[in-house]
Amino acid sequence: MASTVQTQTRSRGQKTTAQNGRLSAEVSKGPQFPDIQTIRNAIPAHCFEASTLTSMSYVVRDVAMAAGLLWAALTYIPQIENATWRFAAWMAYGYLQGLVGVGIWILAHEAGHGAFSKHDRFNNVVGWVLHSSLLVPFFSWKYSHHRHHRFTGHMEKDMAFVPQTIDQRSKRRIASLYLDPDLVEDTPAFQLFQLIFHQLAGWQAYLLFNVSSGPDSRQKDASWWRQSHFEPTSAVFRPNEAIFIAISDLGLAITFGALWYASTFVGWSTIGLLYFVPYFWVHHWLVAITYLHHHDQDVPHYEADSWTYVKGALATIDRDYGFVGKHIFHGIIDTHVVHHLFPRIPFYKAEEATEAIKPLLGDLYHRNDKAFMGQLWQTFTTCRYVEKDPKVPGAMRWSTKD
Repeated sequence: MASTVQTQTRSRGQKTTAQNGRLSAEVSKGPQFPDIQTIRNAIPAHCFEASTLTSMSYVVRDVAMAAGLLWAALTYIPQIENATWRFAAWMAYGYLQGLVGVGIWILAHEAGHGAFSKHDRFNNVVGWVLHSSLLVPFFSWKYSHHRHHRFTGHMEKDMAFVPQTIDQRSKRRIASLYLDPDLVEDTPAFQLFQLIFHQLAGWQAYLLFNVSSGPDSRQKDASWWRQSHFEPTSAVFRPNEAIFIAISDLGLAITFGALWYASTFVGWSTIGLLYFVPYFWVHHWLVAITYLHHHDQDVPHYEADSWTYVKGALATIDRDYGFVGKHIFHGIIDTHVVHHLFPRIPFYKAEEATEAIKPLLGDLYHRNDKAFMGQLWQTFTTCRYVEKDPKVPGAMRWSTKD
């Protein structure tokens, strides 16, 4: 009987050891990612072909909508006698024009990626004109944005949305107004203040100071005030890119000049309502969209030694914003994953490409269809720091620590 017990004990011990071995292997191995060519082969070849005529038709459509709203605002809103209703009409105009402006922004974004047409010079001209009209430095954004795509999810080299680690939690930063994070960061009032600042000034802070970039993302070492997207010799850019940064600045100067000239006819207060209110709406949406593409409890980041292009591209998430997302924002919210894998796929073919790669990617593909704006608050208040994922070596997961 003792011999039988010993035999059963050894059997259970061997089984447990084998199970632990398999578990250890699973932990050390982590998810298996297909190579980029395998993913590309799953997508129909025509999805990679841009049509200049189709792309330009969207430009004409969006510019026509913007011009129509501008004409309607100048024609009818000043005739509203009641000041409250007149103000409400201006705010409604600003919101609607902001939605249209996001569409125009995204078309310039397509041009910056070479997904607008097959002609690089034409892409650059279209992107420069459209982005300059929105006070976006086209080439400056283009170069830093390409590097964001090149190193998405890389904890050191990504150009945007590199998160703080849990070990950095106690560090006092400008984002916490140099207050003790342990005392203020979980209070709803402070979180709301941070979110409003994030939405209203996040884009400008990125352009001026290259905020949220990785420590090894710069082209050279420089002080914090030498990392602007407006300075041709900024640490963000290579020396041979300086001339294009200057051209970007020229585009902004032309737009400011046009706004000044228009103000001589309608006054700066009207220019503020016509242009600058929509401007803040446009960049509120751009910050919210890009933030939610790169922040979710299911979306990891990677340390330098374990990062790959495919891992980084798949460390993004598709979301949904209904009719506006699909038709006004050109589907950018719904098809971001495939866009990060293959930025040259035109937006009007990205949905088909997304459906083509889903079976191949399986659980590696991320999507969240919950209410977009509700997710902004939830994600902003929960995805604050990352920590090492004990199940996937080299991966950084969002911290669940209190």
